[in-house]
Amino acid sequence: MSDMNSSLESLYPACSMQSDTVPLRQNGQHGRSPPPPSGTRTLQPQVSLWQKVQRSQPMHILAVRRLQEEDQQFRTSSLPAIPNPFPELCGPKSPPALTPGSLPPSQAAAKQDVKIFTEDGTCKVVEILADMTARDLCQLLVYRSHCVDDNSWTLIEHHPHLGIERCLEDHELVVHVESTMASESKFLFRKNYAKYEFFKNPTNFFPEQMVTLCQQSNGSQTQLLQEPRHLQFLADLEDCSVFSLFAGRKRYSAPTDYGFCIKANKVMHDSKELRLLCAEDEQSRTCWMTAFRLLKYGMLLYQSYRVPLQRKALLSSFSAPVRSVSENSLVAMDFSGQTGRVIENPAEAQSAALEEGHAWRKRSARMNVLGSQSPLHPSTLSTVVHRTQQWFHGRITREESHRIIKQQGLVDGLFLLRDSQSNPKAFVLTLCHHQKIKNFQILPCEEDGQMFFSLDDGNTRFSDLIQLVDFYQLNKGVLPCKLKHHCIRVAL
Repeated sequence: MSDMNSSLESLYPACSMQSDTVPLRQNGQHGRSPPPPSGTRTLQPQVSLWQKVQRSQPMHILAVRRLQEEDQQFRTSSLPAIPNPFPELCGPKSPPALTPGSLPPSQAAAKQDVKIFTEDGTCKVVEILADMTARDLCQLLVYRSHCVDDNSWTLIEHHPHLGIERCLEDHELVVHVESTMASESKFLFRKNYAKYEFFKNPTNFFPEQMVTLCQQSNGSQTQLLQEPRHLQFLADLEDCSVFSLFAGRKRYSAPTDYGFCIKANKVMHDSKELRLLCAEDEQSRTCWMTAFRLLKYGMLLYQSYRVPLQRKALLSSFSAPVRSVSENSLVAMDFSGQTGRVIENPAEAQSAALEEGHAWRKRSARMNVLGSQSPLHPSTLSTVVHRTQQWFHGRITREESHRIIKQQGLVDGLFLLRDSQSNPKAFVLTLCHHQKIKNFQILPCEEDGQMFFSLDDGNTRFSDLIQLVDFYQLNKGVLPCKLKHHCIRVAL
C-alpha cells in the first residue's frame, strides 16, 4: 500500500500541494474560508493522495435536486393562472364526487339456454348471450360440430303446429326471435345455399316478366282496389316475417304446394291470423319471398352478404400455405411418350394430376384386395366405399330427396346421391338446375370381371361413385351443370 501511494505521489506531484477545489457542504452551497490577513502565512498539513481518493467518494448532493425544484416552480408560476371551475372538489374537507355506492353495480351479460335441433331429431342445448346474432350462433355450432364454415349454415325458425318455417337473417338476435315463438316451435340447424343467391344471380330471382308486371301496375293510376284494407297488412312488415308453408294443401287447402304466408310476431298459435299466399311454382314463390325480405330489411341484407366476403379478403394473404423451396421447384411432367416433357399449361397440369390420382387409387385398391387378407371383393368394395361420403343419403325416397334440395336452397349445382328404388343395384343423382330438380340414374356395368358405374350408358365409366362425383365436379359432361354443392346433414 505504501509503495502504491509513493508511486501516485511521484506521478502527480501537484497533489501534495494545497488544492484549489472547495468542498460542497450538505446544503449544496460552496464554502470558502475567509481570506487570511496579509502577512500571514497559512500552513496546510500535507495530505497523502490515498486520503484524497478516500475523501472523494460519492456523496448525496441536494443542490441539483433543489435547483430542479426551483426551476419547476418558476415555470409553473410563469404560466397564466387558470381558474378552477370546481373549487369545492379540491377542498380537503369536501367529500369525493363519486361515493362507492353512487355508481350502479356492474352487471354481467345475460345468458340464456337455447335448444338447437338437427334434421335427424337430435337436440343440443347451447348457452348464448342475449346479444348473440344468428350468424354468431351458427359459427359457434360449426366450430363445435367440426364442420366446414362456408357461410351457408343458417338457423331455421320452425313452427310445426302452424306448418310454417323461415330462415333467420344473420343480423337477427336469437333471443328476441325465441321470445316470439311458442313452446311447440324450435330452431333447426341447416344448410341454405340460396340465402344470398339473389345478389349473385338477380335475374334468376327477378325475371323480366315479373319486373315488367310490377312496372305496369305502378304506372297505371286508373286501376284502384275496392278494398285496400286487404293489402294493408302486407304493406307493413315492421313486426311481421315471411314464412314458407310445408304441407299447405293438407293443412290450409292451398291450391298448390308453393304457399307462403306473413305472420305477425305476436301470433303464436292462432293460424287464422296468418296472411296466406300461394304461387304457381317454386321459382315464383322464391321470387316473392325474396322481394318481401328486401322490402323489410333492405341494406341490412347486403351488409350481411358482404361481411364474409370482406373477412375472406382480409384473411386471403394469411390463408395461403407456405411452400418450401423444394416444392416451388417442382414442375408437372408427362412421361407418356418416349421422352418426358414439362407441362407448361396449368389446365393440362391439373388434368394430369387428377388422372394420376385416379390411376393411383385404382392401383392401390387392386393391390390391397389382391395382396391383403381382406375379404372384400373389388366389386363389393366399389359399392360400399361411397357410403361414408356426406353427399350420399342412402335409402330415401324421391320426394324426400326433393324436399332436402328445396330446404337447402334451389341453387345451380346442389346435389345428393341416393339408392334407387326401382333398381336395387343402381343409384340416383338428384341435381338442381335453374331452380328445378332433376334426377339422373347411375347404372352399374361390368367388364372383364370388374364393376363400373356410368351416367351416360357406359360412355364414361368410373370404378366407384367417388370418382364419378369428382369427375362431374370438374366437368359438366351430360349434366346440365357441374356439381357444386352437396346436401349435408350433421349431428350436433
